[in-house]
This record gives sequence, C-alpha cells and structure tokens, in this order.
Amino acid sequence: MLASLVIRLALAESFCINCGILALDEPTTNLDRPNIESLAAALNEIIKARKHQTNFQLIVITHDEEFVQLIGRSENCSHYFYIEKKFGAAGTPPASTITKMSIDRFG
Repeated sequence: MLASLVIRLALAESFCINCGILALDEPTTNLDRPNIESLAAALNEIIKARKHQTNFQLIVITHDEEFVQLIGRSENCSHYFYIEKKFGAAGTPPASTITKMSIDRFG
C-alpha cells in the first residue's frame, strides 16, 4: 500500500466522517487554464454552499497564485496562508515562515 494512502486513511479516521474538511494538494497540476478557472468556480460554489457550516474547512496546497486569486475574487475568502522555506548557509537546516495574507492584495 502506498504511504500516501496510509496517511489519507489515518487522517480520515482521525477527523471522522462528518467533519467537513476538504483538502486539495496541488489541484491545478496538469490542468489547462479553462479547467483551472472551472475548478476555482466550483470551489467557490462549494464554499458558498457550506459557508455557514461551523466545521467546514478548505485546505488548498498550491504553487499556483493565479488559482488563489480566482478563489479570492469571490466574497467567500478573506485571507490565505503563505508558507515559504528559506535555506541558510550550508549545514544549517532550512526554516519555514508562515504568513497570514489578506486576499485583498490581489485586488
């Protein structure tokens, strides 16, 4: 069994069936622009439909800032978290910084 499947099963068991988490890892990989726009529109509809569900969370891991912009252009999103890995001198471990960013920066 693939390690990624084991991790998914462990997460599903930990969070239970009705928790309301939607997690997407690099959802735009291998998609063309029209499909990226369609995915963003569909996610915006899901967010809008589940906005009042107290336990709903959307987690998107992506390098595609244009995709983040498409999601952020709706009234459903106010911020996102930008994670950056910084590499120091040779022999020192990398350090990550997590910054809460306003979606308004996209206009």
